[in-house]
Amino acid sequence: MTAHSAAPTSRARHLVRTGGPEDGSSWLEHVLGWTLVVVVAMFVTQVGWL
Repeated sequence: MTAHSAAPTSRARHLVRTGGPEDGSSWLEHVLGWTLVVVVAMFVTQVGWL
């Protein structure tokens, strides 16, 4: 790999975020996650899978 082709790759690595523990999760993300959990639980009990 030449220096010219390696530059965009190293820049792309800095731009990509995985959502790991170092990311500051917002309260909205937590609320939406728990809402999804509750909706899935309601669906599972209504269908009778539990």
